[in-house]
Amino acid sequence: MSTNTVRYRIPPDILFHELSGEAVLLNLDSGQYYSLDEIGTRMWLLITEYGQIEPVIAALLQEYDVTEQQLRADFDKLLSEFTVQGLLTRDEA
Repeated sequence: MSTNTVRYRIPPDILFHELSGEAVLLNLDSGQYYSLDEIGTRMWLLITEYGQIEPVIAALLQEYDVTEQQLRADFDKLLSEFTVQGLLTRDEA
């Protein structure tokens, strides 16, 4: 499946709170808390804004001094963790 047809969204049972550039996520269903550092928070905000991978990658490449290969690897890992923990759902068109 092409990454252009995959969208991510926040399930209704996930709460998000940002404070001083870092964030806390709460899964109301499981009761689990998750904390994000500044970069993880920025990734979260962008994926929830755009819903798709490519616009997020483009924005992050402009904001951070990182290779595209490293960024994609880090971002894929974070997306995988978010979806496994139920913090994001993946919808394919």
